[in-house]
Amino acid sequence: MVINKELLQARKKVADRRPKFIRQESWRYDRLAESWRKPKGKDNKMRKQFSGVPRLVKVGYRGPKKARGLHPSGYTDNLVFNVKDLGRLDPSKDAARIAHVVGQRKRLLILAEARGKGIKVLNPGKEREAEEASEIKSESPVKREEGKAVSSKEIAETKGEQKELGALDKGEEEEAKEGEELEAEQEEDNEKLKAPDNDKEDQGVQGDDKTHDEELGGRKGGATAENKSEHKSGSTGS
Repeated sequence: MVINKELLQARKKVADRRPKFIRQESWRYDRLAESWRKPKGKDNKMRKQFSGVPRLVKVGYRGPKKARGLHPSGYTDNLVFNVKDLGRLDPSKDAARIAHVVGQRKRLLILAEARGKGIKVLNPGKEREAEEASEIKSESPVKREEGKAVSSKEIAETKGEQKELGALDKGEEEEAKEGEELEAEQEEDNEKLKAPDNDKEDQGVQGDDKTHDEELGGRKGGATAENKSEHKSGSTGS
């Protein structure tokens, strides 16, 4: 709903005729923005208002006095901090703007009071979400305890599942370790069984070597005995 349409139209008429105030030589240098800066040079042509230079900001370009400060809806803009501030507003021409520092609880109270008095609020925000949040906060303690109990049960179930999974993992690790130990023991037993056979083979090889050495020694002994006998027979014959 828009009010004070005549004042808004008069303000718009003056604003349409108002020139755009720009900074001097902002069109010449890229480093200068167009935002307004008052020229202060001694020989500044813009300050002296020579022909062909942009216009200066002057009081004569102001809008109508009655239309100053009006919201585009036609209402006056009034900052509100609490419910008491709504008492000094006229619903026919004043609108309320809730301050940024106001919390959620007071905001809901201000909105409810303004709705009851028929005062327009310029920044109501998301009322439904705020009301839902307030309803959740104002729930009975029994419901909260039930919710806590359910959540605790769910937490306990999840913890039990995690423990079971951990136990299964530990059991698998223990079985794997036991299997490795059994394999190592079997390998040791096989090595022990192979060791006597190797000793026997070594002993047999050593016995063969001894018999071979004895045979060679016997042959040598026979040869030396024959040589001695021949030597004796030769000496007796001479």
